[in-house]
Amino acid sequence: MENELKNIPSFDDIVFENRNKEYGAYNIRKKYNRTVLWAMLVGTIILGTVIITPYVMASVSERRQQKEEKAVTAEMEKLDTPQEEIAPPPPPPPPAEAQAVVKYVAPVVVDSVKTEDRGDFATVDEVKETVTDEAVVEVVEQPKEEVQEVKEEEVFLVVEEMPSFGTGDANGFRSYVSANMKYPEVAAENGIQGRVFVQFVVESDGRLTNVKVIRGVDPALDREAVRVVEGSPRWNPGKQRGKPVRVSFTFPITFVLQ
Repeated sequence: MENELKNIPSFDDIVFENRNKEYGAYNIRKKYNRTVLWAMLVGTIILGTVIITPYVMASVSERRQQKEEKAVTAEMEKLDTPQEEIAPPPPPPPPAEAQAVVKYVAPVVVDSVKTEDRGDFATVDEVKETVTDEAVVEVVEQPKEEVQEVKEEEVFLVVEEMPSFGTGDANGFRSYVSANMKYPEVAAENGIQGRVFVQFVVESDGRLTNVKVIRGVDPALDREAVRVVEGSPRWNPGKQRGKPVRVSFTFPITFVLQ
């Protein structure tokens, strides 16, 4: 019977029948039970060590502490009482001095001018003698003259009613110039002729001012043109909104040799 049981193949022999048993898997399976047993044994030891070690360490620490407590002996020495000198309390402050109370005395009204002092005042006659007749210099302040700046009126170029000469004829001033102009001899001898443009301002009262040559030909002709214009009678002033105003005027004078 025992021989029959020995001849019965194991589970591994059945699994690896007709297989290469030299392969590592067969040996692993053959050693599986023993390996598991060793593994459980080692695991149990490690687990027990992990669980038991804290208790053992705590027990050892407690016993060591108990031994140390037993070994400590308290020795009470005789302590000297501190001999500190206590300073005496400061003396109390001296009592405040009583302030003197001044009794109020009602004022008495008396005559400030005594009878014997009245004799010191001067009489009317004495005052007259002390008054001297001296000339009094009267200071008269001269009134300051206020200087007002005279603003120059604006000069217009074009106004509603332009200035005119004489009766208002456009050739009136030209006729005046022709009648009063004298051809300069120097210019005539040298054959100088041409047109001189003269500019002037017709004032609000008709006078001609600011006469000047803005484009000349020869100094002799220019001077003659200015002379004739400056000697002109008054014009009829130009008007702006019904009021006479200053107007700038330009007039050409032609010098021609005949």
